Amino acid sequence: MAAPVMNKSEKSQKIQTITLGKSLNLGLRAAMEADPKVIIMGEDVGKLGGVFRITDGLQKDFGEQRVLDTPLAESGIIGTAVGLAIRGFRPVCEIQFDGFIFPAFDQIVSQVAKLRFRSQGKINLPMVIRVPFGGGIGAVEHHSESPESYFAHTAGLKVVSCANPVDAYWMIQQAIQCDDPVLFFEPKRRYYEKAELDFDAKPEPLFTSRVLRRGTHATIATYGPMVKTCLESAAAAAEEGKELEVIDLRALSPMDLTPVYESVRRTGHLVVVSEAPSEASLSSEIAARVQQECFYSLEAPVLRVTGFDTPYPPSKLEEEFLPSLDRVLDAVDRSLGW
Repeated sequence: MAAPVMNKSEKSQKIQTITLGKSLNLGLRAAMEADPKVIIMGEDVGKLGGVFRITDGLQKDFGEQRVLDTPLAESGIIGTAVGLAIRGFRPVCEIQFDGFIFPAFDQIVSQVAKLRFRSQGKINLPMVIRVPFGGGIGAVEHHSESPESYFAHTAGLKVVSCANPVDAYWMIQQAIQCDDPVLFFEPKRRYYEKAELDFDAKPEPLFTSRVLRRGTHATIATYGPMVKTCLESAAAAAEEGKELEVIDLRALSPMDLTPVYESVRRTGHLVVVSEAPSEASLSSEIAARVQQECFYSLEAPVLRVTGFDTPYPPSKLEEEFLPSLDRVLDAVDRSLGW
């Protein structure tokens, strides 16, 4: 029997071109519709809809008991969420900006990360901590940090980062369904970039990486806001006859490095790209593990393109701080020329 023909209006409902920010909004909405125990909480997430409008309209539709405007107290937000999670709720906390997470650091690493271990598995903490992170928006101090390594280093926490609208929609729902606490890092300067989202598609598992572009000359491993930069770098390299394989890690703890190993065994070259500073970082971990697993396949040392080991600079200088297309391609050239 021939498949039914889908008319234009039906197709437009199933596939939409939307921004990353809107896809997060729709993902949160879907999670709240599916489970009445999902609660959203944070500074200005209700009536305002969040400073980036990620939670826009949710309080209006689900009420003030499920979308809570909290005091300006990150430690209090996380501590309250711990109590709610113990009682069977699935709180989703918004940390308004990356640099504001540090007042809640003790709660996250001393309580959230350890309660399951401390209770010998009797207590689960199904909670999500949403963190807009990274630079590129011309913001003031404490608004452009990349603190993901602190949390990936901490046993008991899961850490993920979306990079496009499709992943944002599915990954936020998967993170909310997870019975472990999840740090969900959102690349804030990519909030307004668009892609086609198929609402009927089957999503990838949450804690997996994905090859976004195939290549044979060198491998690039990256995540979050740098995914777009690396894809643009690969497109530019292709004009010079160099085919770069780009892998979006997506999960930062636990990391799925199997696709990276497989790629490096074919290309012999790896460049790791991240906004975060290089010292004692996720890029350090990736470099160490790849050199351990793929030593005899490497034709050059693993190179890293990262932010500098300094405090994040004033906005007028941030373009010099952030990894750029030119810096990525320079690292590729150095690797291939080894």
